[in-house]
Amino acid sequence: MGLPPGQSSALSVLVFGGPKTLSELAAIEQVRAPTMTRMVDALERAGHIRRMPDPHDRRKLSIIATPAGLRAMQRGRERREQVLAESLTKLTRDERRALAAAMDILERFAYED
Repeated sequence: MGLPPGQSSALSVLVFGGPKTLSELAAIEQVRAPTMTRMVDALERAGHIRRMPDPHDRRKLSIIATPAGLRAMQRGRERREQVLAESLTKLTRDERRALAAAMDILERFAYED
């Protein structure tokens, strides 16, 4: 995506998890508030996020992903999918069978109670 890992992760939280306060985002990302402030500032300068005042509490700001941030996440996902697809074409028949078996096991875990 052209972003440092921490910024990519924070943007992902906002895209898939919705608006967060700075302290919520810092807690999710397991960083201190000053570190998160620097990340948010950089993401805001890049146009990927914006700060929105809370309609009920003017002291509180929510951080939300912008349409540009959503597009950046989508482009990143598309590139990762492309790299994965290209990598899969290089597998041998035995490796594809092993991968299919592993996927069956992981799928079973995903649907267990």
